[in-house]
Amino acid sequence: MPPKGGFKKKVAASDGSATPHIPTLAEQLSYLHLPKPFKNPNYTKNVNRRVKNLKTVLGQERERERAERERRRQEKAEADGRDQGRMQVDGKTPKSRAQEQDDEEVPTYTSIEAPPSVWPQGRYCDITGLEAPYTDPATGLRYHDKSVYEVVKSLSTSAAKEYLSARGVNSIVK
Repeated sequence: MPPKGGFKKKVAASDGSATPHIPTLAEQLSYLHLPKPFKNPNYTKNVNRRVKNLKTVLGQERERERAERERRRQEKAEADGRDQGRMQVDGKTPKSRAQEQDDEEVPTYTSIEAPPSVWPQGRYCDITGLEAPYTDPATGLRYHDKSVYEVVKSLSTSAAKEYLSARGVNSIVK
């Protein structure tokens, strides 16, 4: 049941004259009536498109790269077969610049290999995982600040050895 009182809309007396609609502030600031240039009006969704998971996408990419490498090897073998009549210098046939570029492996997202880093290895707290500027001389554990140092001092030797083995250090705890 609606509450009694002034919640009903009041109907204005109609004297026959139409009053113009005055837009509210929300209607004035609304973007609904403006054209949307970022939407393509001719777009239709492809219902036959199949969703692929990451493993499938990477496998297809790897297969495509393998096929491309195989195609380049075949082209190189055919070119070497045609170059048999060319003059040899020191037992080698001269290579064209395009052949030299094909010999180099093109790095891709899945095949790139990086050299070792030139930056020093990061030092992290064995207890919290935060940056560790300090090392306990007795146990060899790295720690972040004095509150963690209290925990390091209270550890037994077996617990300290477990923390060190988790980091990959096999040192003797004094």
